[in-house]
Amino acid sequence: MASPQELNIDYVAQLARLALTEDEKAKFAAQLGDVLHHIDQLTQIDVTGIEPTAHAFPVENVWAEDVARPGLSVEHALQNAPAQREQMISLPKVVD
Repeated sequence: MASPQELNIDYVAQLARLALTEDEKAKFAAQLGDVLHHIDQLTQIDVTGIEPTAHAFPVENVWAEDVARPGLSVEHALQNAPAQREQMISLPKVVD
């Protein structure tokens, strides 16, 4: 894994659109090196026979039943409209 000296922290900072001082560059290079070291340790674990998963526990459908219910009345839906015409909200034209 790359050591903090080998990391191109200027390139990483440019990608993140960060303007770093020299002290920040040294600090973040060391922190990024630590993170990459931990990732390297994870790559050494034997995971043969373990099925890939996206979640630790099974995810089940949690949607509520799709039941039709009464909605807003036209008057109630239009009560805060800035302008209305023929029971619709009227807005200025934005596309020619």
